[in-house]
Amino acid sequence: MNETLLLVASIAGSRVALPAADVEGVIELDALIPVPCAPPHIAGLSALRSRVLTVIDCQRALGLGETDFTRPIQEAAVVELDGHHYALSVDAVEDVCEALGKPTPVLAAMDGGWERVGSGMVETEQGPLLLVDIAKLIAGDDDQETDRKVA
Repeated sequence: MNETLLLVASIAGSRVALPAADVEGVIELDALIPVPCAPPHIAGLSALRSRVLTVIDCQRALGLGETDFTRPIQEAAVVELDGHHYALSVDAVEDVCEALGKPTPVLAAMDGGWERVGSGMVETEQGPLLLVDIAKLIAGDDDQETDRKVA
């Protein structure tokens, strides 16, 4: 039995899994401070206990629209990558569960940036979920950003 824990979240209406070991916590985002000249998937900066968080609009990073940050409650998963802290905006955090095996290749075509950020399908008691590569999600999609600026 594999004992890999996963954070089950919803992004752009799709249920996905994030490696729980990479998630420091889940927060409700407060005010966002815009960042001039930042890539479009960077929603802004926020703070958590005197730590600055770069807020990633996961929907926008995937090319699936924009997150409405004016909603009363906007949840985010806090992660650290290369010494920087990020808040990954999600529709909702649902659960923490155990992976029932190792990730397997994704055999179906996926819309938006899912194919770019998916590191495989993982089986859980809740059914199969796409395992998201956090670093690729944070990086966004340079081609999409260029297309948006030109269009």
